Amino acid sequence: MPKQVVMGATLKCSFGGMPSNLIVLPTNRVMVCHMPAANIMDFQAMVNIVPFGTCTSPTNPAVIAAGGSPVPCVPVITSPWIPGSPTVPIAGLPALNSTSTCICLWAGIISITNPGATTEDIP
Repeated sequence: MPKQVVMGATLKCSFGGMPSNLIVLPTNRVMVCHMPAANIMDFQAMVNIVPFGTCTSPTNPAVIAAGGSPVPCVPVITSPWIPGSPTVPIAGLPALNSTSTCICLWAGIISITNPGATTEDIP
């Protein structure tokens, strides 16, 4: 069963050079394992999702301009995490679970490799 995702969860981008960590602001007012719990709207680049080191996406204009060489990652995420857990609301929205993903505009698939909460199962 998927796990609840909280502040500090480890993220991976399919075109990123290194892992990143999810930042969850305490605005949702729900704590899990003493950490702020995430919902599907915690997807904002440079707020919730910070750079993954370098980017190698062949659709990234900066990579193209660099002749295919890696460039610094600047995530561009335009839609929420999917699917989330619709039966577990956090601040009125589906909770973020460990099987959810989101997509960077440069075609990178961002996934959760460590949810941060290891004891809380959610659908």
